This record gives sequence, structure tokens and C-alpha cells, in this order.
Amino acid sequence: MTAPQVLGRRERNMQLKHERIFAAAAELFAERGFAAATTQEVADRAGVAAGTVFRYAASKSELLLMIYNRMFREAIAEGVGSAARPMDAVDAVQSIVMAVFDASMASPENSAAYQRELLFGPASERYRAEGLAIVAEMEDTIATRLLAAAPEMDADSARLTAASVFAVLHLGIARSSTQAHPGRDARQDLHDQVHLILAGPASSKTQAGANQQQKGNQR
Repeated sequence: MTAPQVLGRRERNMQLKHERIFAAAAELFAERGFAAATTQEVADRAGVAAGTVFRYAASKSELLLMIYNRMFREAIAEGVGSAARPMDAVDAVQSIVMAVFDASMASPENSAAYQRELLFGPASERYRAEGLAIVAEMEDTIATRLLAAAPEMDADSARLTAASVFAVLHLGIARSSTQAHPGRDARQDLHDQVHLILAGPASSKTQAGANQQQKGNQR
């Protein structure tokens, strides 16, 4: 059995600074929004020099990626946990997608900025690479669930379907900043889009009818 690794004093100090910077950035982005908060404010709140911040993240965008990667991973884990209950593959995938969407909507501006940095940020950013790896893990999880439910589906079709699901999730989160489709329920639209991707065009009329029935019952 391997003995647990004991961190030296220097490593412990670095870890503590990392945690303080992470916490300070997370608090400021939540309070003021990513666009308004500055790295100097992050440094002041963390009790470190401004230059120290850049030892842990090369830019404010990297700070955002660092913070929201954790949120993204935790939301996926929550969705996967919900999907572990007995349910069909469509509902299981919906559980994962909606957990990520709901977590993102806690701070729509920051989540939209995270999506932008994740997809279009500099390739050299290590936290961007980490975020893209999380996307890949999410898509692999969805593809695996689809293959388990439909063994006749080939692996490439499952992969492409999972990528399509992430694409509509990304656009659903982006709607919070683009103001596209005003008057529409973004969450319900996302749910219906995922259902359409997974269950096929023939199911769209049935889903639309169910939604109309539900609205009628609520009146």
C-alpha cells in the first residue's frame, strides 16, 4: 500500500494561495460579474500581490475557466447521480443536461462568458484544455448511456448524438446573453431540443402536444 504523499511547506503555501485566489475570484465574479471584476480586486481580497495571481492563472479569463470548470464538473456529477435512478436513456440524458443548465443559470452572464472562453479562448490556456476535457467526459457519459440502452446503435452515431446534445446545451446557455427568442422559455426549449435529438423527429409532435396539455392543465 502506497503511503499518502505529504506536502512540504512550500507546496502547502502554494496550495493555500491557490485556494484563496480561487475563493476570492469566485466571490467577486458572483458579486460583480466577470466583466466588472478586476484581477487587482481578486488579489486584494485574496491578500496576495497582483503578480501572484498570474502565477496561478495567466489572465482574468483563466480565473473564470478555473472556477467554472469546477462548477461544470460538479453539475455533471449531480446530473449523473440523478440519472443513476431507474429511468430510460432519454430521461437520463435530460437529467445531466438540465443539471448543467440550471447550475449555469445561477449566474447567466458569467456562464455565457465561460462558454465563450471555453470554445474560443487561446489554445495555450491550461484551464481551457481542462474545460474541453470535461466536455469530452460529458459527451462520453451520454454516448455510453445511449449505447447501453440501444445496443444496435454504433459507437460513432452515439458520439455524434452526444456532441449534438452538448451543442444545444451550449446555445441554450448562450441565450441568456444574446436575448435570442424573447418570450420563449429557454429551459423548456432546451428540454424539447434534447428530446428531439434523442427520440427523433417523429416524437416532436407528441412532445409538443404534451407541453400544450400541461400548459392547459395549469390554467
